[in-house]
Amino acid sequence: MNSGERLGKEFKVSAVLPAYNEARNLEPVVEDLTRVLKKITDSFELIIVDDGSKDGTHELADELSKRDFRVRAVHHPVNMGYGAALRSGFGAASHDWIFFTDADGQFDPENLTMLIPLAGQHQFVTGYRENRMDPWHRRAYGAIFSALIRALFGVKVKDVNCAFKLFKKSLVEHTELSVSGAPNNAELLIAAKKKGVDPAEVPVTHRARQKGEATGGSLKVIMRAAREIIELWIRTR
Repeated sequence: MNSGERLGKEFKVSAVLPAYNEARNLEPVVEDLTRVLKKITDSFELIIVDDGSKDGTHELADELSKRDFRVRAVHHPVNMGYGAALRSGFGAASHDWIFFTDADGQFDPENLTMLIPLAGQHQFVTGYRENRMDPWHRRAYGAIFSALIRALFGVKVKDVNCAFKLFKKSLVEHTELSVSGAPNNAELLIAAKKKGVDPAEVPVTHRARQKGEATGGSLKVIMRAAREIIELWIRTR
């Protein structure tokens, strides 16, 4: 029995790929993710959300959608933030399950086959970066962020911001998600917790970024995240 069969032949998944200025990474990531999805199920869609990119990501996303009918492109006219990109992808998803990961090539799409078997018993499965291949300051920021979210909101996962998650679409339906920046993963986990759902966790491969520039560890992003965590805590207490 393969991983897809564990959920039955009716398993359908919408893969969401937020992308901001990832023209150098987008095509190979889409190709690899499509290859893995084909192994898992015949019923999938891959939604690229271009978050106001200025480097050709917009045009490339449209080109990739023309090559494969299962690939769709959603565009933001301006950069609205990672959380906003995910919300657009979740809103465009038409299948029962939603998976999301980043378009920067740091995650191995093959690891999705390790999440699928657990989805037969869990509504939410999240990866955690067993060996995070980022600069030290981003690793430190990530560890502090995860510890803070666990302390403030009772979320019990090792790696809150790991961008490798699979969950039932029903967890985000009729749920107000409003965070636009880094705490978007925290908001998603908090929403699941409110519905009595604790995620299963799987170690996933993390790779150093080879192309393009990361924006997640900038001071501007960190300050915005701090403000949004405070707002999230006030809203959910």
